[in-house]
Amino acid sequence: MQKRCDRNRKRSKRRAIYCPIHGCYLDSVSQKHKMFADQAGQLQQRGMSRRNALMLVATQTTVSIEGEWLEAFWCEECQQTKWYYVRKSGDRTYEISIAPQELWQQVTGVIDSQGNPSVGEFTKKSARDVNYQGLAGFQFVT
Repeated sequence: MQKRCDRNRKRSKRRAIYCPIHGCYLDSVSQKHKMFADQAGQLQQRGMSRRNALMLVATQTTVSIEGEWLEAFWCEECQQTKWYYVRKSGDRTYEISIAPQELWQQVTGVIDSQGNPSVGEFTKKSARDVNYQGLAGFQFVT
């Protein structure tokens, strides 16, 4: 006869990610936003040699960084959602810290908070204008 624990061995386990303030389990409330590097220095900070980092960035525009991402979590004690920088440090162990602003530039799938630099100021203002009517808002002289 099989033991019950043998039957449940395949069941997935919760990720052990805990609130750095209260120590309680954090519930994920967003998808993982993967990190990428587009400068050699970003790869060097993670232990890659200068030469290899320069060659990799030269051959590939961006390099995916494994085991690091940004993710939003809900803390039951804090009663709020916060964005954290998550690093997988071992098998089912993670290091987390509040996501610093400069990391948002290295994440895929998010909108740049500064806006697209190639978009003009008029277009940015128009996009924020609730009453913007497109071409209908202009009067053409004939």
